[in-house]
Amino acid sequence: MNSLLLTVVVPVYAVEGYLYQCLESIRAGLTAEESASVEVIAVDDASPDGCGEMLDGYAARHGDLRVVHLSHNVGLGLARNAGLAEARGEYVWFVDSDDWLPAGSVRAVLQQLRTGPDLLLIDHLRVQENGRLERDASSGALKDPSLASLIKLQHTAWNRIVRRGLLEELNLRFLPGWYEDVPFSNPVLIAADRVAVLDRVCYHYRVGRLGAITATRSERHFEAFEQYDRMLAWTAERDLEPWLRHALFTLMVNHLLVVLGNDGRVHPRQRRAFFKRLAAHYRRYLPADYPGHPGIKHKLVQARSYAAYATMRQAYRVVKRNPEPSPAVQPVLASAPQPAQTVTIR
Repeated sequence: MNSLLLTVVVPVYAVEGYLYQCLESIRAGLTAEESASVEVIAVDDASPDGCGEMLDGYAARHGDLRVVHLSHNVGLGLARNAGLAEARGEYVWFVDSDDWLPAGSVRAVLQQLRTGPDLLLIDHLRVQENGRLERDASSGALKDPSLASLIKLQHTAWNRIVRRGLLEELNLRFLPGWYEDVPFSNPVLIAADRVAVLDRVCYHYRVGRLGAITATRSERHFEAFEQYDRMLAWTAERDLEPWLRHALFTLMVNHLLVVLGNDGRVHPRQRRAFFKRLAAHYRRYLPADYPGHPGIKHKLVQARSYAAYATMRQAYRVVKRNPEPSPAVQPVLASAPQPAQTVTIR
């Protein structure tokens, strides 16, 4: 067996204030033997600030970081691919450089990877800029280690550690553009035969950071439609059960509705055009035997009624102007280890 068990790929762009915390968290608390089974590859995506120099300095001081410098900015997905191309570990974990791993995460992950899964899924916490920790609404999916439940887990690259050989077998890489996780995260879950579920918080995801894609108004949020085209083209080539096609369709509509409804992403002047694209995707990809969805927003998309959607959205925002905050999570309890389960879903 390859003694190098895990490669952690960290794409880096304009994160000077967060970079050291991320890097330090990866090897924190590991024994020398455990650390020897992990390699960390940081990819400087032509960062416009001092991140490139910070990475070189860190590598010179610690000797346990490999740095790849890209000659021009390629974006998050292609930067991950550049790190993956250099990876030597049996498994790869894509960790964003503005996030960090709570204490004990890598040790817990290594323990589960030694059981030989194709894919390891982990839990995470959302971290607000004021430091508040919150559970993600999708985390409950980890309680039931079936594909029907796990497909509902937030579809990101960083909450799934993948056997590198599986990516080679699938010829699966990240594609250019925003929302690059969409055509990667669900296909890798669907294709995996052995999925390990570690119901433990192993990742702290920073939300609302200035400069983050999810906090930036831009026309590039329309690129989500192209990413769903790519994901559904991948699934169309496979003999998926009807329920799974229904689930993927529902997840697509739900996700695009979230993007549409977020003022921090889609400018109000572009909301009608986004809704129109969403309605077109609904018609294009609606499964013939889809049982329908009870949600009123789904029904308005199906009916192509932007006027009714806009009216309902405004009324909802008035009612929710002062929402109750999400319950905070105690940091110690949030990182407490839970037993892992490995299941065969094929």
